Amino acid sequence: MSIKGQRLYHVLSCATWSEYTVVDANYILKVDPNIDLAHASFISCGFTTGYGAAWKEAKVKKGSSVAVFGLGAVGLGAISGAKMMGATKIIGVDKNEMKKEKGEAFGMTHFINPSDSNKSALELVKELSDGMGVDYAFECTGAPPLLTISVEATKMGIGKTIAIGAGLEPIVPFGYLAILLGRTLKGSIFGGIKATSDLSIIANKCHKEEFPLEELFTHEIPLIDINKAFELLKQPDCVKVVIKM
Repeated sequence: MSIKGQRLYHVLSCATWSEYTVVDANYILKVDPNIDLAHASFISCGFTTGYGAAWKEAKVKKGSSVAVFGLGAVGLGAISGAKMMGATKIIGVDKNEMKKEKGEAFGMTHFINPSDSNKSALELVKELSDGMGVDYAFECTGAPPLLTISVEATKMGIGKTIAIGAGLEPIVPFGYLAILLGRTLKGSIFGGIKATSDLSIIANKCHKEEFPLEELFTHEIPLIDINKAFELLKQPDCVKVVIKM
């Protein structure tokens, strides 16, 4: 993709910063005008990817235990989805202490900051799950070491891990013994959500304010300052930056 000979960069062929975009009608969702536009933008990806991972991919069972690694918009969505599905123990893992309050707003029951302990994140998760591990884990960071850790944090024989985070490395080391012990690892794009059927359900939940999407909205800047958004994302209090067109 290019314009006037200059190459344009985009993610997953979306090119959503184009002035005009041609989109297949199957991927269009009419949004209720009563839904805040900022909130509507949050359910197009990010939050919905995590929410769908718990709802559609893992199919979290009522009364189960869950660990979510990385509490950005995707991780907070996974927490919200797990809560909706009836999980009773939802453990959030993040080195940013400011994410504790965010996680609790979406339904997290326990918070682990590995930086505050001389124990590993894996050990801390198992301590909160009677030494057995959790039923489901969601890896939402894309950090290579956490892929193995998230799998090992689940129960042997029945544990299921959903890999959602997109890292920079196309190939990462993985401790295959974790899989040999009967656990399951599954990848997920957009949380398994179907635009024409599932996204409208999430939009309706948004309209009914069934989850606190305002907790994702931490910064707003005009389009002319879009490059500043990348710097804001590095700040500990940032979750989502809204770009005003």
